[in-house]
Amino acid sequence: MPRALITGITGQDGSYLTDWLLDHEYEVIGLVRRGAAERAGVRYVHGDLADPASLRAAVLQTAPDELYHLASPTFVPASWEDPAGTLELIGGATATLLAAAREAPGAVRVLVASSSEIFGDTGDSPQNERSPMRPRSPYGVAKLAAHGLTRTLRQRDSLHCSCAITFNHESPRRPERFLPRKVTRAAAAIKLGLQDELVIGDLDAVRDWCHARDVVRGEWLMLQQDEPGDYVLAGGVARTVGELVDAAFACVGLDPADHVRVDPAFVRPPEATPPVGDPSLALQRLGWSAETSFEAMIDEMVQADLADLTDVQHARTPQ
Repeated sequence: MPRALITGITGQDGSYLTDWLLDHEYEVIGLVRRGAAERAGVRYVHGDLADPASLRAAVLQTAPDELYHLASPTFVPASWEDPAGTLELIGGATATLLAAAREAPGAVRVLVASSSEIFGDTGDSPQNERSPMRPRSPYGVAKLAAHGLTRTLRQRDSLHCSCAITFNHESPRRPERFLPRKVTRAAAAIKLGLQDELVIGDLDAVRDWCHARDVVRGEWLMLQQDEPGDYVLAGGVARTVGELVDAAFACVGLDPADHVRVDPAFVRPPEATPPVGDPSLALQRLGWSAETSFEAMIDEMVQADLADLTDVQHARTPQ
């Protein structure tokens, strides 16, 4: 039975990866901070991205065959508030885990979750593994540091470590502070009469969205290859926020024009280069592509929000 250690196991991607690995008869170990919720069938070790000793101990004590490093701050705007802390939690933690994997007695294959934020003002669209990397945020800079370090140790020490360059990926398990979940939650709440309107920013902003379930399958495939490498995991299709809104409200039979208001205060300057991924290399070498359509993903999210909000509504209704 192969053994996998997952950082960020309690997050969206970690939960879907856990599902996948358990279905494939892995022993799954999750790195969590004390007090985190745990699930059946998974073993846990305690650690923190800000505590290098705990990260090193987790790798050396569990001796995994595969290490999936998914944990990091994920909300890009927050990185401006603490650039140094962001760099430490992303770049520093990745460096510690890679060094521990190199030190481990057995061969450890490592997957590092990179991000489309490393491209920034790349000038190329869509972006692929060879596109220039010019991040525009402290988060992107930190992810690029982790990405570069992974590539450097792979070349110098022949470590089987790979970077998954993930574009926006969503699901019902996505926190509500992220735009797609905010939209699907609002569509469901308005349908149920719990909310009057959705206030949003630029409807013309472009993103490349796919399902988190597809992304973690791609990350697993990367570690099954004889040779490590970096791969863009993306839907490969540019869609606007307006298309996202239209899809979500269509799921509940509502016209967004009646319920959606654009607040100029939320509108950011347009991006010079649309963040769209080119997953051709992943298709060619891994046989990977996004299997869940955009429309099916949004419908899944809306239906989950409808069910959840209906339960909340019933719980508040006097019996």
